[in-house]
Amino acid sequence: MTAIAFLIGVVVLVVGLAVSIALHEIGHLLPAKLFGVRVGQYMIGFGPTLWSKRIGETEYGFKLLPLGGFISMAGMYPPAPDDGAPEKKRSRFFATMVQDARDANAETLIAADDRVFYKLPVYKRIIVMLGGPIMNLILAFVLSAIALSGIGVATATTTVAAVSQCVIPASDNRTDCTSTDPVAPAAAAGIQPGDKIVSVDGTPVSTFAEAAAIIQKSPGQALSVVIDRAGTQQTVSVTPAQTDRAVTDAQGKAVTDASGAPEYETLGFAGLTAQQTLVPQPIWAGPEATIQQVGSVAQIMTQLPVRVYDTAVDLFTGQPRDPNGPLSVVGAGRLAGEFAAIDAPILDRVGAIIGLLAALNIALFVFNLIPLLPLDGGHVVVALWDGIKRWFARLRGTVARPVDATKLVPLTFVVVVLLVGMGGVLFLADVFNPVQLL
Repeated sequence: MTAIAFLIGVVVLVVGLAVSIALHEIGHLLPAKLFGVRVGQYMIGFGPTLWSKRIGETEYGFKLLPLGGFISMAGMYPPAPDDGAPEKKRSRFFATMVQDARDANAETLIAADDRVFYKLPVYKRIIVMLGGPIMNLILAFVLSAIALSGIGVATATTTVAAVSQCVIPASDNRTDCTSTDPVAPAAAAGIQPGDKIVSVDGTPVSTFAEAAAIIQKSPGQALSVVIDRAGTQQTVSVTPAQTDRAVTDAQGKAVTDASGAPEYETLGFAGLTAQQTLVPQPIWAGPEATIQQVGSVAQIMTQLPVRVYDTAVDLFTGQPRDPNGPLSVVGAGRLAGEFAAIDAPILDRVGAIIGLLAALNIALFVFNLIPLLPLDGGHVVVALWDGIKRWFARLRGTVARPVDATKLVPLTFVVVVLLVGMGGVLFLADVFNPVQLL
């Protein structure tokens, strides 16, 4: 069953990612058609076409390699200049690439047809290019709202799920009790699974965190604990034992000293584990979480080359991966499978996978805003540069020639090579040194 659940999680992730890509391209398609641009193709995937159907002037279909998608708009770039002006000298390789791009663009042009992308006003071109990333952002908002407000967040209740039988210091690195271990205070006091904690040391508690905070700061002090057992309240005395716990940072990673050894802190321990329940969050929790994640992902993107380099180092040295580092589709699929296979209620697992899909859409939103071709952000920069040229031309009383983005094909090629290289590193790392979250 675990293997089947893992496979289901992977399939759900792949289907969800395909839907996200399809909606991204619809985000480009709808405004392009609204502004009158002739769209020849709407395709999910790259490579040979598996299936397609023409509806009106647009061919819709799927291609062999599910690594993205695209729409083919007429006149993405202006026609190549034919005024006899000498071209900038390039290597034969790059010159061929530029000419191929111009030939492909020319195939989308029809004589006397002004329904072309490059003739749109600058703001309309920007709307078309931002339509895809914004669609991913909207989808992230929806998915986050479903996960947080529809399903809820796992929260520790005041109901006891389990009672430890002994006190084991965290520094002992073991889980089984021995005859020399002292009895856990909660077990000695007679607390049982199913009991509900009402108050601790005279302080009413509504969450397990509140009860734990009082216990942890009171080692060796007798505390009166009011519990509700099957509708009847009773008071027991619990004296928290003094024990140690590994110190962790804000990301949950163990804090180490100068020698690399884990650091520990002393606190009170009763031996109680709380029951978990899903608590739906306010409707604005999803948008808030999405905005916060956008900031976190944007920070990662600004450090992407360094992060990928660190991932490569971890791959070859065998060091644990940064759980907040970049992932490939393989890594995301692996996490989805692990979420689906964990021993937890079905809603917890569904919520985790939906949250992962929301995070992937946030990554698609931020990644596509990078101002480099062939990404959407690169096309936005080209449109803005074209608008600036036209503005300066009007000031001089002249007419500016449209920006010919095919001249940037060599730079685009370099960006693609770098992206493929980074993607390859992440792919290998996710296969041989995957992120360990569970």
